[in-house]
Formats: sequence, C-alpha cells, structure tokens
Amino acid sequence: MPRIHTATLAEHRDWRRSQLIEAAAAIALESGSRAITVAAVAERAGLSRTSIYEYFGSSAELVADLLVDEMRTFTQLLTEAVVSAVGPEDAIEKWIAASLTYIANGNHLLAKSLNAAELPREKSQHIGAAHRAMLAPLIKSLQELGVSDCTQALSLLQASTDVATKRIENGGDAALEISKTTAFCIAGIKALI
Repeated sequence: MPRIHTATLAEHRDWRRSQLIEAAAAIALESGSRAITVAAVAERAGLSRTSIYEYFGSSAELVADLLVDEMRTFTQLLTEAVVSAVGPEDAIEKWIAASLTYIANGNHLLAKSLNAAELPREKSQHIGAAHRAMLAPLIKSLQELGVSDCTQALSLLQASTDVATKRIENGGDAALEISKTTAFCIAGIKALI
C-alpha cells in the first residue's frame, strides 16, 4: 500500500491529484498537449500507469481537468483585480488590464496549448462554466452602469480582449493594447446603456 503523506486519505487524494496535474502541466509547457499521455504523466509523477486511472479516466480527461484548473487560476486573478476597483468603469478597466497583462506575461501559454487538445465531451460543461466564471466579475459593474443585456456586453468585451490577445501574441505593445482596448470597451459599453 502506498505511503500517505497527509493527515487524511481525502487530503492525500487531493495532494496526489495536484501532483498529477502539475506533472501534466509541465509536460504541456515543454512539449504541448499531445505529449500528455497516461504513461508520460505517470513517469513524471513517479507513479505506475494504473495509479493514474484512480484519478483520471484517460489522458484527455486529465487535460480537461488541467485546463479547468488553469482557467480557475486565471479567474482568481481577474476577481482579485476587480475587488480593488473604485466604481464600475474602474472594475472593467482593471479586468481588461489584468487579463491582457496575464497574456503579455505569457501566463496563458498553458491554456493555449491545452485548447488545441481534443477534450472529452462530458467535460465541456465544466470548461464552459470555467470560461463563464472568468467573465463573472464584470456582471455587477455592467448592471451598475445600466447595461440591460449583460450577455451581449460580456460577449463584446470578450471579443475585444481576444483581438488584443492576438495582437499581443504577434508582438504588439501590451501597454498600448491595454490602453486602446480599455478605451474602446468603455466607449462601447456606454453605447449599450
């Protein structure tokens, strides 16, 4: 029986799952999502292949869970950025700045490599929920500004930051992209009120 390194079995399972997720993340960053296999993760984590199946049904399931975990980390960063805002416009500005700074710093490379992977259908609901959670910190601000169709506003904000993301990835000046995207989004939101 394997040695338990935590106070409880539940904590041990969480610890082991985190260890496997970290091993998969390292593989993805080094070699891309296609390199994440049960055998590769098991070797990296120092476990047998069969041990992996106690936590994940397949390598695709592991990749999906890794993507959801990465999106939760990004969401936490965005939520923390908005907390310190003074007013709804400032919250939107801080969300855009945090989002695009995350991109400019290269922190999104893991999620980007994982998006290319073929993910299990049953995990798409979790991934969709994680994506919606990234935009959730903006809803209260949009409502405070008087936007009646928050879904439309969120879609437009997401589209604008997606374009800025591509421009930053292609060598665009991050500070300029943040400034221009913020100005564009604030003006666009005002047009929706």
